[in-house]
Amino acid sequence: MVMTDTTNKNLSYLAMDDEYVNPVLARSARIVAHKAKGSYIYDRNGDAYLDLSTGIAVNNVGHCHPKVVEAVKKQCEELIHTSVVVHHERYIELAKKVVEITPKTLNSAFFANSGAEAVEGAVKLARYVTGRPAVINFRGSFHGRTFMTMALTTSKLYYRENYEPLPGAIHTALFPYEYRSHYKGDTKKVIQESLEYIDMLFHQFINPAQVAAFIIEPILGEGGYVPAPEGFIKELRKIADEHGIMLIIDEVQTGFARTGKMFCIEYEGIEPDILVMAKGIAGGMPLSGFVSRRDITNKWPAGRHGTTFGGNPVSCAAALATIDVIQEEKLAERSAKMGADIMKRLKKFQESSKHLGDVRGKGLMIGLEFNDEKGAPSKEIADQVAAKCLEQKMIVLTCGQQGQVIRLIPPLNISDADAEKACDILEKAMKLK
Repeated sequence: MVMTDTTNKNLSYLAMDDEYVNPVLARSARIVAHKAKGSYIYDRNGDAYLDLSTGIAVNNVGHCHPKVVEAVKKQCEELIHTSVVVHHERYIELAKKVVEITPKTLNSAFFANSGAEAVEGAVKLARYVTGRPAVINFRGSFHGRTFMTMALTTSKLYYRENYEPLPGAIHTALFPYEYRSHYKGDTKKVIQESLEYIDMLFHQFINPAQVAAFIIEPILGEGGYVPAPEGFIKELRKIADEHGIMLIIDEVQTGFARTGKMFCIEYEGIEPDILVMAKGIAGGMPLSGFVSRRDITNKWPAGRHGTTFGGNPVSCAAALATIDVIQEEKLAERSAKMGADIMKRLKKFQESSKHLGDVRGKGLMIGLEFNDEKGAPSKEIADQVAAKCLEQKMIVLTCGQQGQVIRLIPPLNISDADAEKACDILEKAMKLK
């Protein structure tokens, strides 16, 4: 006889999930969320889990922030959907707000549903306006799982395998991943190696006159939470300008105060041609977008791109409230300070750890890279640490090209006490035998 735990209220839902949900939908934890508030998710048993995943960098203002909830409720009573049939107020107000908070030359916004859709739109814009076919992405990148964005995604073979042929005219450059570079410890040489790789592409694979755009994450997301070294994107901007290539900055995961600035590109002090955003934009509601210059978007005729649900009134209302919360609660500043404090503590722990090889990030976008005894990337150890955290009722996610990195992405308004609690759990989990 098979015994079942009748006190576990999650089990019936998990059984239904196993029976009815397409198994291609991967989940990181066998938890059935019933509700969530602030930094915690509560399952059907009422157990509270400290959430350092935030729905993969979506709930930047925490779960169910009261101002976001109120904005959604109010909007649902007034207008839920119009598609592109008519204009609506929240879309226009959000476009204005996004222009105000992004780099100053960007003044023309478009909204979609997901990060992948926004990346697709940005690439279409670049190709149409330049009349050029090619795009250069970077090794370790993640830009989505639609066919175009799969071709741009190189964080793991797993996302591309068995889907060939993928869209062509995609050329992959070397991302300056210093920790795994031959020039570890020499940032200038790491940057130079990547720039020389681009030069090689231009001489052996693709004429720069045929390249529509570079697309790059300022911090690799799924690829391992690897920040581009300071100065690299500035050099990329120079190359783009020299050859008439557009620079697309993918801030799907780094945006909306996650890194200690409203957008991570602010650290470089340069202006992209197109900036892509999603995830943290709308407090948990589905929304994404990209913003460019009017002189570029005026060359893109109406109807050449579109969406049925993108820029939905309810999602736009949630985004306006989310941006207000970020600004009013000074969450960019909080992210910068708390992220620095957490990294300082974890780097101290690293000094006595055999397996924690690197602690890196900006703001509250922190990566912990694990190695085996030989210094090779260790998915096994990262998985062990994540599992031990879950045993202590804390959710963390892994990432990295071999699954060897744990990423810390708590709400930006996580309390000081919960941040300390998170570090305590992590350090306990990382003390491997």
